[in-house]
Amino acid sequence: MTKRPSVAVFKFASCDGCQLTLLDCEDELLALGEKLDIPYFLEATDRREPGPYDVALVEGSITTPHDARRILEVRQQTKFLVTIGACATAGGIQALRNWADHADVLNAVYASPQYIASLATSTAIADHVPVDFELRGCPIDKRQLLEVVRALIAGRRPKTPSHSVCLDCKRRGTVCVVVARGVPCLGPVTQSGCGAICPAYDRGCYGCFGPSVQPNLISLTTQFQRQGTARPDLVRGLRLFNAYAPEFRRECDRLDPATEEPR
Repeated sequence: MTKRPSVAVFKFASCDGCQLTLLDCEDELLALGEKLDIPYFLEATDRREPGPYDVALVEGSITTPHDARRILEVRQQTKFLVTIGACATAGGIQALRNWADHADVLNAVYASPQYIASLATSTAIADHVPVDFELRGCPIDKRQLLEVVRALIAGRRPKTPSHSVCLDCKRRGTVCVVVARGVPCLGPVTQSGCGAICPAYDRGCYGCFGPSVQPNLISLTTQFQRQGTARPDLVRGLRLFNAYAPEFRRECDRLDPATEEPR
């Protein structure tokens, strides 16, 4: 009998939304389940079988010394490690602490911060171990997730879009909110994946799927400033779900020279 590929799912600092996207696959997940063995997925089952695993899907960022050690163990037990979601690929919304004083954040959040063991930064999984594939989004897209799992089962590289959200707006016939309404929008520099939902409802893109390939952020933010958007507003717009993605981070720091290096 041929052994089924094993897929383990691990959570670090996150909201569980990307794991829930996997569970929301429902019928598709049941079909895949016939071809896969899932030895570790605490969101769905109490199985806790040790590796080695063929594939590990990892959600969440590294924010504690314990997790910094645990991700090394996951990497050692896994043939292919795939990070899923903005937290795992860019540090997540919790990476906003990277621009703040760590002690101040602890004191503001916890009644007894002396009992909390955390790192001064929230960082992507790739900052700690080699990653074989990144699946972006907050949360990830169901269709892209299924493509990744199916591709790994078939032994090929996953095919996910790398174009910007602007192309999706054109495909669905959405009027450009930047041109028509002067609304700042990160669509020109954000990777496709959401189906351009926000512009379809007359809102600018929030960059949920992170920077697209070779994003020209300086050109975009310069144009928004010419249209009257203040620098602090641009910084706040970039410091969201993928704030610590390198491209967004560099532009934030350029727009806000007073930004201190993370401690």
